[in-house]
Amino acid sequence: LLYLKIFMSLIKLTIKGISYSQTQSGAYALVLSEMEGTRTLPIIIGAFEAQAIALELEHIRPPRPMTHDLIKNIIVQSNAELKEIVINDLRESTFFAKLVIKTELTEFDVDARPSDAIAIAIRFGVPVYVSSHVLKEAGIVAESEASKTPVPVEDEVNLEPEKRPVTMEDRLINLTKNLDLAIANEDYEKAARIRDEINQL
Repeated sequence: LLYLKIFMSLIKLTIKGISYSQTQSGAYALVLSEMEGTRTLPIIIGAFEAQAIALELEHIRPPRPMTHDLIKNIIVQSNAELKEIVINDLRESTFFAKLVIKTELTEFDVDARPSDAIAIAIRFGVPVYVSSHVLKEAGIVAESEASKTPVPVEDEVNLEPEKRPVTMEDRLINLTKNLDLAIANEDYEKAARIRDEINQL
């Protein structure tokens, strides 16, 4: 029943790309995009998970099974199937996901990190969904093609501690401007960090 309630408000995503983080060593930004819309969903992931996703996207087969290949093999050998994965929650800037697994007798879901869930999903070729409330809270509206002109770095609003606005309202306005600049430059890793800061405020 719970899953049916969630299913009624799911939005299908596609993988737009993976970019290296310029600010966090060993971190990457996994950028997801809604299939029928303009919003993107950046998620910061680790190097191992980024590698696991990239290898499968590039159809590169390592000589021995990686962790996500092993999980796929276990599911297949158990005569089960992965139906889809759902990014179903966002709490304190942390995303949560579920693997929806079906057997001959039952259907159940398994809690997972979105990066692991997506790495497994692409190995099965199954859909990736996000709950509408998660995309509404953390999604970023993509700029139109006409507005993708790079913005000079010096035009960015200065948020040094000694120059920060006094009021929260002014701070939110400045953060929103920086978010728009990051999106215009397609710097989704930075946009994700600003988005998280806005959500915390």
